[in-house]
Amino acid sequence: MMVWLKFLHIATIAIWSAGLVSLPGLYVQRAHARDDDTLYRLQGMVRFAYVALISPAAFVAIATGTALILVQETFEPWFHLKLLLVALLVVVHVLTGLVIIRLFREGETYSSWRAVVVTILTVIVATAIIGVVLLKPDLGDQLLPDILSEPGALGDMFQPFIDRYL
Repeated sequence: MMVWLKFLHIATIAIWSAGLVSLPGLYVQRAHARDDDTLYRLQGMVRFAYVALISPAAFVAIATGTALILVQETFEPWFHLKLLLVALLVVVHVLTGLVIIRLFREGETYSSWRAVVVTILTVIVATAIIGVVLLKPDLGDQLLPDILSEPGALGDMFQPFIDRYL
C-alpha cells in the first residue's frame, strides 16, 4: 500500500509541477490570438489544463502527501522545509488561477519576460522540493528561533500591535 501511495504522490506532483511550468508559455500566446475563435480555443485549453488536470493533481498530491505524513510519521526538520516549499508551490498555483481569470479579458496580455520569470521561479521551487526530499539535509534540531518554539510566543510578539490597532 505504501508503495502505491508514494507512486501516486510522486506522479501527481510531477503533473502539478509540469502544468505550472508550462502554463506561462500558453499565456504568452494570448498576445498572438487575433481572432475570437483562436482566443476561445486558447482560453478553453488553458482553463481545461488548470481545472481538469493541474488542480486535481495538486489536490491528490497534497492528499497523498498528508496520508504519507500520517503513515510514515515524518517529523524531521528537513520535512518542515519541504512543507514550506510546498506552500510556495500552492501560492504559485493560486496566483496562476488568478492570472487565468484576468488574462482573457479584453485587451489583456502576458509579457514574455514575466512568463520567463514565473517559469524559472516555479522550476526553482519544484527542484528545491525534490532536492530537499532526496538529500534530507541535516538542519539541526531547531529551525526556528527559540521564541517561536515557546507556547504563546506569537501572542507575546504581536500583543503591542493588537493593543494599538484592535
